[in-house]
Amino acid sequence: MTHEERIGLAYAASGFATLAVGDAVVKTMAGEWPPFAVAALRFFLGAAVLSVLLLRSEGPEAFKPRQPWLQVARGVCLALASVCFFSAIYIMPLAEALAIGFLSPVLTQVLSGPLLGERVRPSVYGVSLLALAGVVIILRPNLAELGWSALLPLVSAVFFALLMIANRASAGQGSALSMQVFMAAICAPILIVLSVGLKFSGIEQLDFGWPSWDVVARCGVVAFTATTAHWLAYIGTSKAGASQVAPAIYVQMLIAIALGWWWFGDRPDVMTLLGAGLIILAGLILWRNGMRASSGSGNLPSMR
Repeated sequence: MTHEERIGLAYAASGFATLAVGDAVVKTMAGEWPPFAVAALRFFLGAAVLSVLLLRSEGPEAFKPRQPWLQVARGVCLALASVCFFSAIYIMPLAEALAIGFLSPVLTQVLSGPLLGERVRPSVYGVSLLALAGVVIILRPNLAELGWSALLPLVSAVFFALLMIANRASAGQGSALSMQVFMAAICAPILIVLSVGLKFSGIEQLDFGWPSWDVVARCGVVAFTATTAHWLAYIGTSKAGASQVAPAIYVQMLIAIALGWWWFGDRPDVMTLLGAGLIILAGLILWRNGMRASSGSGNLPSMR
């Protein structure tokens, strides 16, 4: 690995570590404001800031997507994935929800065949079974304790996988910044409408009021950390290539375990670590096989 690639890897690792911090901040709002409202405010703030940056750097023309419906699909996938993930970390230990979320790169490889017409190597299916075994191990106590809501991180992983496939389909249709703006600008109004609809649904458990100033501030922190993480990962990828920096995403897992233990007292048991290890192993096998095949795509998981 060259000096430039090592620098790129450091940028990417810093980005994923920053993303884990944002996830932990989201978890601190459990019981104070509902996850769908937190997601709506987070993406509203992010879309506003990113739009200003895009306008200043590329001008009004950058806001015209080449394939509007594809960008709508990206926004819908991000909205659903984010709501499910935020809901999951409200009710589950941070590391467990995140570990199941790491299933999304494996699902991306499996779904790229029927959705994009790409050739799926037979080994991908074996790796997928390995990753699913890890998911089952992690979910074993949560399904009994939480019921169907324990499947939220799995649903989130599916929508993140669909988002990554949509990202592949939209490659080359604009700058990295414009792609983020399209996604956030579509995701934010979807989440706002969802939040308003749930508030006035008549279901007492889904009603909520105006957030306190510290909730707004924490949503701002989450938006800032996510935007910073995107930027760091993008710089890292541009310096070292996506295939080189892809394994850096697992730094996020280590930080999540540390923060979950420190902030929330969530000490992972041996079985949770075993399940997480199987999912990470599956991801690393896919990455190594991709490197051997010289695919060069090495898609990094899209970040919240």
